[in-house]
Parts: sequence; structure tokens; C-alpha cells
Amino acid sequence: MTFPESTTAVVHIDLRIGAAALTTAQAVRDRVAEQLGRAGLPEPDHPLLLVTDTPAGLTGHQLQYELLSNYRAVGDTRILVLLVGSSPGSYAGGEEAYGPDRRLVRPATLRASTIGLVWAGDLRSARTALERPEPDDPASLAVLVDLLSVPDVFVRVLEDLGGLPDSVAAPGVQLLEQDLPPEVRDRAWRDALSRFAGEDGGGASPVTLPPAARLPEPLGALVSGREGRPHGHRQPNGPADLAHRTCAESLDRVDDDLVALRALPGLLSPARREALESDLDQARGHLDEFRALVERALQGSGSGAAAEAAARLGALGLRVPPAESAGERVGEGLRELARTLLDEGLALRSVAQHFTALAGRVEPVPGTALLHRLDDHSEEAVHRGSATEYAAPPRTPAAPLVLAGAAGALGGLWQGALLPLALVVPVVFVAVAVWGARRLRTGRRTARWTVGPRVAAVAGAVAGAAAAYATAPPAWLGVTGLPAGLGLTAEAVRRLWRGVATSWAAGRGTTALRTALDGLDALLAELVREHWAAEERLYCADAARSVAGMLRATAAAADAQAVPEPAPPAGAGASGPYGDEDWLSAPSALEDPGAETAHDGADDGDWAAAYTWESGPSGDRDDPYAAPAPDPVPDNPFATPAPKAASADAAPWEETATRTPRWLDREIGEGGPDLVATLAGDLRATVMVAMKPYWGAVERGQAGALAVRRTEERVRDVLSGARHHLWHNGVLAPPRHPAEHRARTSAAGLLGTDSLRVAELMGRDTDGQAVVQLSSPEQGSLLSRDPEAARWIRFAPRTLQGEVETAWHKSGSPPPDGALWTSSGRYAGLIRLTPLRMGVVDTVLPRQSRGGSTRPDHPDDTDHTDGARGTYSSAGTETGGDEGW
Repeated sequence: MTFPESTTAVVHIDLRIGAAALTTAQAVRDRVAEQLGRAGLPEPDHPLLLVTDTPAGLTGHQLQYELLSNYRAVGDTRILVLLVGSSPGSYAGGEEAYGPDRRLVRPATLRASTIGLVWAGDLRSARTALERPEPDDPASLAVLVDLLSVPDVFVRVLEDLGGLPDSVAAPGVQLLEQDLPPEVRDRAWRDALSRFAGEDGGGASPVTLPPAARLPEPLGALVSGREGRPHGHRQPNGPADLAHRTCAESLDRVDDDLVALRALPGLLSPARREALESDLDQARGHLDEFRALVERALQGSGSGAAAEAAARLGALGLRVPPAESAGERVGEGLRELARTLLDEGLALRSVAQHFTALAGRVEPVPGTALLHRLDDHSEEAVHRGSATEYAAPPRTPAAPLVLAGAAGALGGLWQGALLPLALVVPVVFVAVAVWGARRLRTGRRTARWTVGPRVAAVAGAVAGAAAAYATAPPAWLGVTGLPAGLGLTAEAVRRLWRGVATSWAAGRGTTALRTALDGLDALLAELVREHWAAEERLYCADAARSVAGMLRATAAAADAQAVPEPAPPAGAGASGPYGDEDWLSAPSALEDPGAETAHDGADDGDWAAAYTWESGPSGDRDDPYAAPAPDPVPDNPFATPAPKAASADAAPWEETATRTPRWLDREIGEGGPDLVATLAGDLRATVMVAMKPYWGAVERGQAGALAVRRTEERVRDVLSGARHHLWHNGVLAPPRHPAEHRARTSAAGLLGTDSLRVAELMGRDTDGQAVVQLSSPEQGSLLSRDPEAARWIRFAPRTLQGEVETAWHKSGSPPPDGALWTSSGRYAGLIRLTPLRMGVVDTVLPRQSRGGSTRPDHPDDTDHTDGARGTYSSAGTETGGDEGW
């Protein structure tokens, strides 16, 4: 059954105490608002009012019922009246007297279709025949009121009562309560809060954002647009493009000169080296001009609005691409990112670190902050890159060494008088080394030439001569070997000269100049990227930091909630956060103590007062529902009160009866493996709902201190409400704002129990042993004997629906029709509504005189004969009760 958002709570009003304060419509409205306000709920459009009273109070509190039935609301006000105790009897107009429970007299005000009566004459909480609990035992009544305070059960009971005669029934119940001990629930709540908030690591371990492709669309566009835009940052033929092109062309000419220098003619002629050095000087000048332009661009983009900076960059020939729609829906993207990270199980402080990292990724960097990087591409940095100007290559390649050795061996195949010819090849290598070093001379320093080829040539010549001496080859072999060796020498020299010239040119700055040009151009590209969507990215960064601060404040609020409460003073009966809020027994804050005292001193002939209160002063009366004097005004109107402590001389069975009625079985678990994780997930979903207005402020660009402060207040309220929900409804019931995409875990995962007992209880046959009838023996004779007339309600928390239906399927039991799956509450079981026999309910119509008044503190004003204060006429349902109006 689906309810409007405003009907999430049932307001309980106990007219047995404090009725004297409810004599005006405003007093009733204040009483309702008081309870809803403590629960953190707004005033509902469709109020649900649960009224606890005695049968005598139906006529004695007629004014209160008129005020409750006329409660102003947008929708219908539905009222369920729970009557406890026996009727004091009534007279039919003759001399025949009826004993207690023979007639239920109600005012005609309670005949509306939105009002129903449940008459529990005896709560039947005794577990053995020797027990003598009161018919309105407070501990049993608290459970019954708690059950009827579940909105789904309230509405279903009221609907079924509408189909019964007079909308009155006597209940029979059998309940199973599955819950955790208070200390286990409190510990799980604190652990969930700590897991939800996370640890404050002080930012020691940086977080890594997901790739831009996995970020929500607006954020992914801003991140990828900043980091991966193409290099089309120079306007064609603009100043920046011309300066860059001029420098690049100079370096291209240098590269061409280097190719010419690396050839063998470059070794023989000095012209090619001179051309290379001339072009190098020209390239350095062009690079300085380009560096000056980059410096102007960086200095001119560090102040003013983004549009002005873009205009200054445009004047230098730089093109800032339009932002298009990159900044749209930033707030929506931030909210989606927060939801994604929280759904992945990250703690609040970890999510806050992700938002801080996102702000650093998208925040634009002003051009002046990039000025220091110009030093990396300065002339000094270029010269530092030329430290190998006169150094030989790190090592000689293997090919020239092999060629030198082979050339020496072929040129050394001589013997006898021709043996000095074996030195021709080594001498050529030495001469080339000396000539090449002088060719690359700079100032007073000459380039270093590698000695490896010379050593290889000498070693080859020695090897060739030794081989010739040992084998005595013919003379023609030496004649042909020497030209072949000189040919290999020429190839080895060519390779050596190419490597040495390349190393010398790099030392002169050819490579460093190209690197500097590319670095300066990359710096310009980065500057342009930083100005792309600068305003949108700056707004996104500020909003992300604001969200991070909001999340940290929420984590601090969660930490404050997780602090254990101080132990109650000795003698306090509190068993949990709301253990001291006994709304069933404590007086209302609106109650007038003077009126209460006056009511206690009513005339002994007032049978309604005599039934409800013992005669005597207020300090001596034995009121099982009154709270002790030191107890504070309750803060939780919906909490179930702790049962009375048994007296010191009470028997053990009396203490057991005080704790639990016989129609209630309690199954206490010790907590399942998913308990803390589920509660932490509930907190995430609840906090996201609390932050919903804050996301709207982010989208409007108004996420300032006021929005943060208001959100902090809402977060504290929802955390307090979540704590109240957990303590009142247990852990099985989902919170008011559950995560829609996440299924609730099982009872075994939350409580450490299974749902088999729930399935067995809901599947019981509707026989006399299925429920305990909450009626006294005298009242039993007033119930209908037709077994088909009773209405049955089978209910259980919706969280257990899948498990219970699976258990029915496995056992082969057919699922009962009309099972009620409640959205809250921790009870499961059966309710039987048995109608009363025809004629038992007597409806009376008041006919007030002009000067008369109906006083709720004098129930004897309700009579079937004319009286001094007012006149009432009997209007039973069988005789047409509307005639008196």
C-alpha cells in the first residue's frame, strides 16, 4: 500500500491523561505539531490520529472527539480509537440494569466513515492462569499502540473496520518482534556513522580521479577539454605563427647544413661548417624573438576577465576556442559524481578528497603563474644543454671498429721489404682523426676524436702482417689487399665523421634550440588551454571545493552523532537513546498541571473518573500511566516506553509478565554481517536527500556560506531523524529515503535471524488458536459468533517479503490472500477484528441547551435522560440515529 509522503507517521493522543488541556482546536493542533516536530516531520496533508481512551471516555471526552474529527487538513483526517478496559455499564431507559461490558456508548461524532473503534477490554497479557495483570497493562498497551502506529497497519485496520457494523471491533493478535538489543543497535549505529564519515587522513595520500570518460558529461568535457585539446592554438599568419614559423625555418636550414656537414666533403672543406654556424646564430635570434612573444602572452593574460585576456591573446595571434556548452549542468554533474562515489562505498571524507582533486584538475592557471617556466627555455638553459660540445660520442659504434680492424688486416698482408706498407691504413686513420679534430675546432679547443678506430686499425695491421709471415702469401695478395683496406678505411671514416659531426652540432645547440622552440610552443598551447572555458572551469573548481567543504562538514556532523552518549544516572530506566521518552506515561508539555489536579479531585459519583483514576490526592493516586515527577518532557513522541520494573518482592513469573505479553514473541538477534554496511548505505541515501537543495544552490551559483550553513542544519536534522527511525522502527524497516537501486538485505544479514518464523506465523490457519483475543470474559459475550464476519490481517515488514514468499514456496504452502507488507515497523503477525453483536453499540446524539456546555471532565453529563447541563437521545444504529440532528 502506498501512502503520501505526508502520512509517514501516526500521531498518538492519550485522552486518559491530559484531556483537560485539549479544549480548543488550537490546543489539539499544538499537541499534534508537538509530536510531529519532535520526529522531524512536517504537518501532514492526510493526518492519522491514534487515540487511546476508555469506553467511559467516549462520552466523557466528547468535546475532544469533536475537535479531533474537525481537525483542519488538506485531506481527510483519519482517526482510530483504541479503547482499553471495560465499560462501566449503562441504562436502557427502564429499571433493568446492565452489568459492565453490556453496552458501548459512543457519541454520534464517532460515526464518520474515517473513524473506527477498536475495543480491547482486556489486553490478556498473562502467560499463566496465576498471573493477575491489569486489563490495561502499560507494557502490553505500549506494544499494541506501537503496532497500530505503523501507518500501513493503521490504514488497513481502519479500512477493515469500515466494512464491519458500526465500524467497531474487538481485536485478537499474535505478534513476532524481530530486533536487536539496544546496545548492539547503538554500537552498529556508531560504527555505521564512523564508516560513513571516514577517517581524516589529513590529505597524506592523494586520490586519483576516474578517467575523463567515466566522469559525468559536464565534468568530463571540462577535464578532457583542458588536458587533451589539439595544438591549433596559433592563428594562421598571426604574430605568434609568423614568429614560430621563422624560427622553425631557421632551424630547418640548420638541419640542412648539418646534413651537408656530415658528408665527407664536410670533412674536407670548412665552408659547410661556416654555413651551419651562421644559420645557428640566426636561429638563436629568431628563438629569442619567439621567447619574447611568449613572455608577453603570459604577462598579458594574468589579470582581467576571461574575455579581456582572450582578446589580448588574440592580438598576439593566439586563438582561444569557444567554450560552447561545456559549462552547462555543472551542478548536476557534481551531484552525479557525488552519488556515484558514495554508491561505490566511499566515505564522505574520501569523496571530499576526490572533489578537491577535481577542482585542481579543472581550475584554470593564470598566465603569470607560468612565467617561471620560461627559464627552462632560456638561452642559459640552451647552453646548459650544450655541455657535450667538445665531448666525443659516448661510445664508438661497432661498425666503424670492425671496418677499421678489417682495413688494417687487409692492408697489412706484406712481408719482407714491403712490410712498412702495412702501416698505411693506421696512418690514414691517425691523419683523419687529426684533420677532423682541427676541422671542428672552436676557439682554442679542438674536438676530441675517438681512439677506438685507430687502435683497431693498428691491431688489424699487426694481425695481417703476422698472418703473412706465417703463411707467406703471394705478392699479388698484398697488392690487392691494400686498395681493399683503403676502401674499408674510407667507409669507416665516413661513419666516424657523421657521428662526430652530429655530436659536435648537438653540442653547438642544434638539438637544444629545437627543444626550446617546441617547449615554448607547448607553453603557448598550455596557456591557450588554460583560457579555454576559463569562467566555466573556475566556477566548477569553486563549486567542487564548496562541495568538498560541505562533505567534510557532514562528516564532522556524523562524527558528533557517533560519540557515545553519557551513561544515565543511577536509577534511570532508559535503555537507549529514547528510553527516557515515555510518551505513553509522561504528561504532555501542553498539559495544565492545575487542570490535572482539579480533575483528580472530581466527585466520587463521577463513574468515568472513578474508573480511570483512583480517588484521592494526585500524589497518592495509583496511576499506572503517569510518569514519575523527575522525568523530563518526552522528546520522542513515537518511542516505545520501557516496561515497568518489577517490585523487589515480585515473583519471577510476574517480572516476565511485565516484560512481554503472551501474544508477543520476541526474537532478539546479535547483528548480521551486513548490518553496519546497510546502515552506512542508508545514511548515504539520506544525506543525499538532505543535500538536494544544496545542489540547486550550486547550479544557481549560490553555494555560499548561507547555503552551506543551511545544509549543515538539514544534515544534522536528517541524521537525528535517521537515528530516531532506527530506534523506533528497527533495522529491518528501510529509512524514509532508501536508495532506489539498492535492494534491502535479508533478516539474516541484518539481525542474524531468519524469516522462517515469520512465514509460519503469517501462514497459520484462522482457527481459535491462531491469535489471543484481547477481550474480557464479560466482553466475549458481546462479540459476533459468525466466524466469517471477522476480518484477518496478515502483515510483515516489506523487507522480508522475498524471504517469506520463498519460504512459502519451499514448504508448498499457498500464500495467503491480502498479505500486508508494511513499509516500517519491526512486527509481523496476525490481527483479527471481530465485530460486536447488533445492538451492543449505542450511539447518542447531544442536544445542547443555549446555556449548557459539555464538560469533558464530567462524563456523567452523558445520559439517556434529560439533565441540567444537556440532553442526549439514544440513536442506535438500528433505529436511524440521524434523526436527532
